[in-house]
Amino acid sequence: QVQLVESGGGSVQAGGSLRLSCARSGNTYSRFCMGWFRQAPGKEREGVATITGGGSTDYADSVKGRFTISRDNAKNTLYLQMNSLKPEDTAMYYCAATRTWLCPRKQYEYNYWGQGTQVTVSP
Repeated sequence: QVQLVESGGGSVQAGGSLRLSCARSGNTYSRFCMGWFRQAPGKEREGVATITGGGSTDYADSVKGRFTISRDNAKNTLYLQMNSLKPEDTAMYYCAATRTWLCPRKQYEYNYWGQGTQVTVSP
């Protein structure tokens, strides 16, 4: 069984930066797809960024050029560097993992989810 624990959320002013971390334990085989998702109040959960087992990345249009997803396989940790934050980035951010090399298109295909970390961006 895989456990995912997010950290690094907080409150920041618009234009600021935060780095989220997701520590993976349990089955620590590192070559799985992992991703970051977020859910704002009253909205559906949406994909933010994904990284395949081989390190290929993909981003939502709303965060391209501002967010960077990366992974440290030796530390079993996933990161999300968030720069130039905007109030519309305010949400609960979740880390998720699969049992596949490539990243699935549907959220329900992610097998493991963390509890989330809150990011709040003030104007």
